[in-house]
Amino acid sequence: MPAARPNSLFGMGNPLLDISAVVDKDFLEKYGLKPNDQILAEDKHKALFEEIVKKFKVEYHAGGATQNSIKIAQWMIQDPHKVCTFFGCIGEDKFGEILKQKADEAHVDAYYYEQTEEPTGTCAACITGDNRSLVANLAAANCYKKDKHLDLKENWKLVEKAKVYYIAGFFLTVSLESILKVAKHASENNKLFTLNLSAPFISQFFKDALMEVMPYVDVLFGNEMEAATFSKEQGFQTEDIEEIAKKAEALPKVNKKRPRIVVFTQGKDGTIMTKGGDKVETFPVLKIDQKDIVDTNGAGDAFVGGFLSELVQDKELEQCVKAGHYAANVIIRRAGCTFPEKPDFH
Repeated sequence: MPAARPNSLFGMGNPLLDISAVVDKDFLEKYGLKPNDQILAEDKHKALFEEIVKKFKVEYHAGGATQNSIKIAQWMIQDPHKVCTFFGCIGEDKFGEILKQKADEAHVDAYYYEQTEEPTGTCAACITGDNRSLVANLAAANCYKKDKHLDLKENWKLVEKAKVYYIAGFFLTVSLESILKVAKHASENNKLFTLNLSAPFISQFFKDALMEVMPYVDVLFGNEMEAATFSKEQGFQTEDIEEIAKKAEALPKVNKKRPRIVVFTQGKDGTIMTKGGDKVETFPVLKIDQKDIVDTNGAGDAFVGGFLSELVQDKELEQCVKAGHYAANVIIRRAGCTFPEKPDFH
C-alpha cells in the first residue's frame, strides 16, 4: 500500500469554529431563531455568541466545509500525521487559538493567515431536541488574502509539495485569485485539482467565478440539489442527474491528460460518478437505520474527506467512493463533524 506523504493533500477554505450547545426555547426566541434552520449572522445575533458560551455547556469543533473534509481525510489515513495541509484566515483571538489546537489534535498541518481586523469566524449550533439552528458568522474567514499569505515563499512551497488539491465552492466568495493560482499550478503540473459545488447559491450568484475555475477542475463534487441548480444555471435543460454529470464532465478543460470526474451524492440514494466517455456508474450507499442517524449535516464533507484519503494514495476511483461512503456513514451517527479515534475501513 503506497503510504501517503506529508503535505500531499492541500485544502484551502473558510475555517470556522463550531460552537454547539443544547439551548432552551427562550434562547431561540430571544434571537429570533427557528428550531431547525441555517442562517448567516446579522447584527441582532452578535451577542448570541458570547451568551451561548456563558450560559450553556458548549462543545467546540473546528468546522468549515473544507477544513472538515481535510480533517476526515487525515483521520482516514491515520499515519503519517500531517498528510493534509490547510490554509485559511482566522483572527488573533481565543477562538483562533482553539481552531489551531483542534487542527493540531486532528494532525492537520494548518497554516492560518492571522489578522486583527476581524475576529475568527464562528458557527453557533443551537440544539433543542433533535433540531439544530445554525448561525454562521464568516468574519475573519472572509479576509483571506493571496498576497498576504498564499504568495509567501514558505507557504507556496507547501502548495508545491501537494499532489491533490481540494477547495469547497464556498471559498469562491472569498478569494477567487487564490483559487485560480492553486488550480493553475495543479493543471500545469498534471496534479489533481478538486472542487465542490457546496451550495445552490454558489452556482446562482457566484456563477462567473465558478466557471472561471471550472476548466481546471479534475474532480467535481456536489449533491443532488446543487447539481440541479448548476444544470439550471448552465442551461443544460435536464433534471436527470446522470445527464447533468455527463454535461458537467464535458465542459471545457485545460489539462487534457485526464478526463474530468464528476461525483454527485444523493443522500440515501446511490452516488453517481462519470467514468470518461459516456459511462456513468451508480454506487449504493451503506445502509443505516433511521434511528441511528444523529446529524446528517457533516455527511457531504465526510464523503469528500473519505474520497480524498484514497485518491491521494493513488487508489482506484471505486475505492475512493467506498471510502467516502464509509466516512459519511460514521459521521452521521455523531453530533457535529466528529469521529471516533480510529477508522475501521478496509
